[in-house]
Amino acid sequence: MQLEIRQPDKDPRSFDVEQGIYTIGSDDDCRLCLPHPDVDSRHAVLTITDDAIWIDDLNARATTTVNGSPVRNRTAVKPQQVIGVGPYSLIMHASQPVPAEPEPAPTAPAPVAAVEPKPEPTPAVTAPEEKKEDDSLIEQKRSITAQIHRELLERMDIRRMTAAHVDPEELGKRAHETIVDIVNDVRNRLPPTINSEELIREVYNEALKLGPLEDLLEDPDITEIMVNGHKKVYIEKAGKLIRTHRTFMNDDSVLAIIERIVSPIGRRIDESQPYVDARLPDGSRVNAIIHPLSLIGPCLTIRKFSKVPLTDQNMLNYGTFTPSMAEFFRICVMLRKNIIVSGGTGSGKTTLLNVLSNYLPDHDRIVTIEDAAELRLGQQHVVRLEARPPNIEGKGAITIRDLVRNALRMRPDRIIVGECRGAEALDMLQAMNTGHDGSLTTIHANSPRDVISRLETMVLMSGMELPVRAIREQVASAIDVIVHESRFSDGTRKVTRVTEIVGLEGDLITMQDIFEHTQTGVGENGQVIGHFAPTGAVPTFIEDIAAQGFSIDRGMFDPMRKDV
Repeated sequence: MQLEIRQPDKDPRSFDVEQGIYTIGSDDDCRLCLPHPDVDSRHAVLTITDDAIWIDDLNARATTTVNGSPVRNRTAVKPQQVIGVGPYSLIMHASQPVPAEPEPAPTAPAPVAAVEPKPEPTPAVTAPEEKKEDDSLIEQKRSITAQIHRELLERMDIRRMTAAHVDPEELGKRAHETIVDIVNDVRNRLPPTINSEELIREVYNEALKLGPLEDLLEDPDITEIMVNGHKKVYIEKAGKLIRTHRTFMNDDSVLAIIERIVSPIGRRIDESQPYVDARLPDGSRVNAIIHPLSLIGPCLTIRKFSKVPLTDQNMLNYGTFTPSMAEFFRICVMLRKNIIVSGGTGSGKTTLLNVLSNYLPDHDRIVTIEDAAELRLGQQHVVRLEARPPNIEGKGAITIRDLVRNALRMRPDRIIVGECRGAEALDMLQAMNTGHDGSLTTIHANSPRDVISRLETMVLMSGMELPVRAIREQVASAIDVIVHESRFSDGTRKVTRVTEIVGLEGDLITMQDIFEHTQTGVGENGQVIGHFAPTGAVPTFIEDIAAQGFSIDRGMFDPMRKDV
């Protein structure tokens, strides 16, 4: 076939085209690039087979036409008919057979290169062999899914029904039945590469769930999902980043998914509040950021939590810490020692905090305070508090600091702060120093010593002009143990230091490491090689253990002991 492209005030140009799928739009990566403001980045899809030609409109601002008639669904195109795309007119001509001739030398110009250069961009067709077939199938599937989704929205006002609090099960049932009807109507026109059942599931997920992310959320091996605009979806599996073949229909589709996540928990995202922290029903952490702050389109990051909360046995199996360390953690929690879990981003602080919370007695009244509720405690007497962002007028915000103050009036036995990162550090330290022993929290830090510096900085953020010595006295008196976790190059996470705060000597807080992890090398597969070992230091509160009615094997602190 030959494709003729006409544009007002310019000479028509013709190109030889083969069977395949041609994306039409103003983006450079479109197989048929038509640079013009009236042409969307992804405007339409032209499909050429051995017996038919089809055009699909991708919900473009300027509707695609065939001989002047708008393209609503997949439309057949006959030779000599005019396809209208913005100011461009595309006409397909049947090529005349030509005698066979030798293959041109590699330096011979391709048909596109034969077009004389102009001062402004000219339409260009990417040769079919330059695009992977997989990409063509993905583009075709995206187009068909978009059309069925549009038809679903025309038949059902899902947004209005959701706002009217229609029963979710009834809404899902009606939506599924409608999608099945639409697919059955067009089944005879679907390409053989499209599985109708899979198509129904994808449209349903797009309309009511989290679209192409739904299957990724179900995969237990995936720990993080990252959406960079509608074209790129990355995952983290076994500590490694992998790009998937999944894509969204467009940026509006990503925005709809974000809205579907944040609305049920009373959060919002728009141009006046272009980023948000949220959570999924299973506790998975969500961050979203949109235009104008994100220049590549809406970005969504989901840190998945395990369907079943991890236990200390899971962590032992993963090599995060040793049995001796687990027993030491249990004793510290039972002795009501104030513990800080520290580490860098993605090191597993919240997961470890969840594991430590499993050691809390069932009879204690526990109050958890978080920005977005992620902790999942198994005890019965748990009060969960969640901070609230400001409303559209910038009022009504409830901060972590406000909740810490309020928690002190709720008769807590234990206070757990999901993450301490601001002025609430002062209130947390004061709570630990005024009878609320056994509290737990996490802090971003690069080392146990860095935790002290960060606490000092956060206390100063409260606006209280306290002398540094007074702050250090508060820290030395309040904090008992720091558990520092690190993420290694092979994706594993390990507790690298367990440090006790001993006291204050002069202006310096003294600390001693009880356990540490030492990396000794890297294996052939990039696996980190190392070992855990006690340092030989014995906790200063070792005598309190027996006094409180607990027992501990003092041999766990022997540096010569091998703990597997």
